[in-house]
Amino acid sequence: MHIRKLRHLPAILALSSIAALAQPSLAVDFTNPAFIQVASVNTSIPVGHLEFCQARPHECQPHGQVTAAVALDETKWNELVSINAHVNQTIIPATDMELYQVEEFWTYPTSGYGDCEDIALAKRLALIEAGWPASALLMTVVRQADGSGHAVLTVRTDRGDLILDNQEATINLWHETPYQFLKRQSQAHAGKWVDMYDDRMTMVANR
Repeated sequence: MHIRKLRHLPAILALSSIAALAQPSLAVDFTNPAFIQVASVNTSIPVGHLEFCQARPHECQPHGQVTAAVALDETKWNELVSINAHVNQTIIPATDMELYQVEEFWTYPTSGYGDCEDIALAKRLALIEAGWPASALLMTVVRQADGSGHAVLTVRTDRGDLILDNQEATINLWHETPYQFLKRQSQAHAGKWVDMYDDRMTMVANR
């Protein structure tokens, strides 16, 4: 699994319009398709995350300093791969109904079991503990092809928005996933959410 993921690094680092970016001081073109666009105003917060924030208000505060994107070099990539693989391999998937007898409950999977949101939360926490800025680690809600909801972690890097998913071994750019992106955490405030503009279907329809 680890080797398979590493094969995606050259493609990500070679994105033509942002491949020259090597230092965080350089400007990043967030209009590039590698970045998904979001609304400028806040939207509704998923119920599960709202309850998570009520239980852990210290984790849902404004960010004192916002890192727009993490400079992705080989060291950072390997760290991302390692943490993503470790969490995927150690947390056993289980529904909230099976674990807590409720439809929706966001929490850290300390028991070794958890659903998609719990696994994404665990990855976010592990990356923060490894020194990654919280403002670039964004809980994200998507819709699957069958219409059901799903949660992933969006990691905003200078190479694009990377998706960490418990249903996929590889780390991919957002537009390489099979999901429709709906909303994610605000980069400015961990307790706020913004709508996402996933226009891929519109672009196909207009061709």
